[in-house]
Parts: sequence; C-alpha cells; structure tokens
Amino acid sequence: MRGDLARPAATPTKLLDDERVRVTRWTFEAGAETGWHRHQLDYVIVPMTECQLLLEEGGAERRVEVDAGEVYCREAGVAHNVVNGGDAPMSFIEIEIKP
Repeated sequence: MRGDLARPAATPTKLLDDERVRVTRWTFEAGAETGWHRHQLDYVIVPMTECQLLLEEGGAERRVEVDAGEVYCREAGVAHNVVNGGDAPMSFIEIEIKP
C-alpha cells in the first residue's frame, strides 16, 4: 500500500487495538496521502482539525471539506486513497469497529 506513493506519506499513529476497536490517528502535511488501501472493517472518522479532503476512489476524485468534530461513518470494502487537498496540516482519528 504505502511503497509507491505519488505524494508525501501521511503518518498513522496507533492509539488502541483491542478486541472491539482499532483506533488510529492520521496526521497529514499539506499534500500528503494515505496511499491506496481497503478497510476490512466498518469505521468512523473523527476529524481533529478542519480537513480539506481529496478522496480518490472508483476511478474518480472528489473534494470534501469537513469541520473539526464533524463525525462520519464509512463501510468496509471500498478501495480508496485519502489526500490532504488543503494548504494546512490536518488530522483525523479513525475508529475501526471489530465484529
């Protein structure tokens, strides 16, 4: 996933991984990306800063602005890449929900 990035790499920091959840804080400099990946678990995103996201998925790109604290959910299984499309650093917490 992260070996062939076109942009600088975002930094994941594992905060918790137990029998119920996996919690990771993602920190992005301007222009940084996660790299293409696919979640095996449903998950919740908690933006810690204002995020100007460039989401790449399904052969398309879309820009989304999310305010700090504007929580949203995503389902497992969609291949995607998350890019900081803004000029400022951003971060969010990702909570993967285990069955």
